[in-house]
This record gives sequence, structure tokens and C-alpha cells, in this order.
Amino acid sequence: MKASAGGYARANDLNHALELLSSANGMGRVLAGGQSLIAAMNMRLSTGDLLVDISRLSELSGVEDAGDTLKIGALTRHAEIGTNPLVRRHAPLLADAVGYIAHAAIRNRGTIGGALAHADPSAEFPACVLALGATMHVAGPEGTRQIAAEDFFEDIFATALQEGEILTAIAVPKAGEAEVQVIEEVARRSGDYALAGLCLVRRDDGNRVSLFSVGPKPVLAKGAMAALDGGDVEAAVTALGAEIDPPSDTQASAAYRRHLAGVLLRRAVARIEGSKA
Repeated sequence: MKASAGGYARANDLNHALELLSSANGMGRVLAGGQSLIAAMNMRLSTGDLLVDISRLSELSGVEDAGDTLKIGALTRHAEIGTNPLVRRHAPLLADAVGYIAHAAIRNRGTIGGALAHADPSAEFPACVLALGATMHVAGPEGTRQIAAEDFFEDIFATALQEGEILTAIAVPKAGEAEVQVIEEVARRSGDYALAGLCLVRRDDGNRVSLFSVGPKPVLAKGAMAALDGGDVEAAVTALGAEIDPPSDTQASAAYRRHLAGVLLRRAVARIEGSKA
């Protein structure tokens, strides 16, 4: 099946991209890496769209040390996230997640902003930014605004981005000196979407736990976090099971995904405790 598009326009800069989206009468679609959008269009899940190509906007790419945070441009590709020394030092969770994302061809083209705006509940990056407490920087016809990761993901493939807005960057708090960040997931084959996945960030002021592939959007497991802060791993596993509502499909049952979530939490805690031994 071939894609059906209403047109194509390459943006010269961010303002031009916003103008193109505004002129599309709600039918504009932002093209960055295209790894998800083009597949959706080929399956006619997204049709009649004006593609606004922002892939050459260098102003939206790269990683910058912004004091207490890293500012990661939305067009920064997965492969660069995995190798960038600033990311590896200050937000290792993102760098480690890259190794779980699909295959090299996808990682070389896909962008972090595209992955977050697409909001696939089985993807790694949305859960990572949730665990890290990142902030999304957005530009639109009414100006710029910032959205906390906890408020950004609303439902399956749905975010707080409004019509005509573009995700421009992600601000990620730098890891503290004693902070540990780990990601765990289970998939049938390397490169497949996870049956269940979990991120654990342990900071001086407490733990942050997020999960993916266990519901319509990434989940911040606040009950499990509170139990871990109290030092009770088994209570955290129990709380985790009550906080998620995983789907059943041809890959795994809801009960199996819930079981996996508990297994992954225990593994993540064991890795952190082992790293401090």
C-alpha cells in the first residue's frame, strides 16, 4: 500500500515550519525522522496530510549543557543520544535506552523529538523522560511554552501538543553525583517492542519509577516509588501491580505483563544495589 499525502513542504527555519502548519487547516503533519509517520501513512492510518519537513533545521538538533539541565534538540537522532558524551555523563538512562530501540537503521534516522511526540506506549524514550522528570519545550502559533513530562503524555499516540505546535527540545535534569539510572525490558527478540519495560532513577531525594508497554501511555508508578523510598522492595512490587493496567494481545497476556513488571523492578533494584557494593 502506498502513502497518500496532500503535499510536501520543506521548512527553512522554525518560524517557517510553524507558518506551514498554520496554513494546513489542521491537516499538517511534522516530518522529522519519519520512522513512524511514513509507516502510518503507508498503512493509510494517516492520510491527506501536508508533510512539513523539519529534518534540516539545525537549530533543533544537538545537545547543550544548560547548567542544571541538558537541553536536547528534538531533532537529535537516537544514535547520537547513545554516543553523546554529555548524555552519557548526565543522563545515562537515555543513552542506555538507545540499545533497546529497534535496529541500527532506525536509530540512525529516528529522532528523540519524533519518538516523544509520537507517544507510542511501547517506546523507551517516553518512559525515560518521565522517570527523569524532563520538561518539553514547545513552539506554536501563540509562542513558546514548557510542559512537564508528567503532563505531556495523555493517551495512546496522544500528547499535550496542540494544533500547530512543534516539540523543539527536551530539558533533562543532570544526574546528581550519587544518582543511578537503569532501564530494564523484556522482548521476544532483540529490536522488538518490549513486552514490558521499566526505568528506575535513584536520587538522594528518592526513587522515580516509570514503565512502558503496560498501558496506553507510559506510567509513573508513584506507589512503587513511595515503597522504594521506604526500603521495601516487595511492597513496591505489590504497589506496581496495582498501578498498571496492561493489555492482553497476541504477544502476551495482561497477567504476564504485570508479572514481568514486578520482575523488572526487582532486577533494576538489584542492579543498583550491586553497583554500590
